[in-house]
Amino acid sequence: MPEQDQRQVVVRRADRPGDLGWVVMAHGEAYSQQFGWNTDFEVLVAKIIADYGVKHDPTGEAGWIAEVDGRRVGCVFLVAGERPKVAKLRILLVTPEGRGLRLGTRLVEECLAFARGAGYDQVTLWTNDVLTAARKIYQSFGFTLADEERHHSYGHDLVGQNWTLDLRPGS
Repeated sequence: MPEQDQRQVVVRRADRPGDLGWVVMAHGEAYSQQFGWNTDFEVLVAKIIADYGVKHDPTGEAGWIAEVDGRRVGCVFLVAGERPKVAKLRILLVTPEGRGLRLGTRLVEECLAFARGAGYDQVTLWTNDVLTAARKIYQSFGFTLADEERHHSYGHDLVGQNWTLDLRPGS
């Protein structure tokens, strides 16, 4: 008899109908529930996803979905930055249902492996200091804090942070 608590965990490309809409919805719901953020944050995620959906280059940009027992519970995206050879890690999320399975780490691993394979020299990301679980994941991969700045967004006073990871050999 199979174990009742055996869960099927999958990390796959975000390429199925409903994936992009789920990313927007999940961010809106999770950040409202956990931090009390308003719909301005959901709008930001919707813009990131719309830009990705309309114009992403599959040779240098990708997204991933984490699933548990066939249900979406996490995501992350890698998109080209403003400078050549620099990518941006965007919108990492693991919903409460997916936490405790190291899915955030697995998603970032996929993202960074893709970035290396695509020839990027550096990956950057923007986050807020209240997102401590995500920050621990970023730091575990070697991201370093480049700068931070106070801002008022999503209905709250926050501290935005820019992090960088050098992918070049010997870094």
